[in-house]
Amino acid sequence: MIPATINKQTMKLKNTISSLVAAGVIAAALTACTSPNAKEAKISKAEATKIALSKVPNGTIKESELEKEKGKLIWSFDIATPGTKNITEVNIDAITGAVIAVDIETPEKEKAEEKDEKK
Repeated sequence: MIPATINKQTMKLKNTISSLVAAGVIAAALTACTSPNAKEAKISKAEATKIALSKVPNGTIKESELEKEKGKLIWSFDIATPGTKNITEVNIDAITGAVIAVDIETPEKEKAEEKDEKK
């Protein structure tokens, strides 16, 4: 016969594992509901990358993401350029491939944006 303390420990462990699995499933479902699906984009990431880099000669992509901004599905690229600390943000329409915006962001402007995003 198995002592009662072992059964209680086993049940606690099973409950903990079940809770963690449920939390993971919920988190995955919420992420899927809120982030754009790459399948919605008519322009691939590779195509959008070529377009973005054509706007920033000698640039290197530091970050990229597919996002909805002002109701439009866009590819957003943060591109570093040699010889400067500034980042050029290039937004490409993920449906048409059109360049929506090209903005130069100084380190100070980036810090301010990060601060605003945390709010």
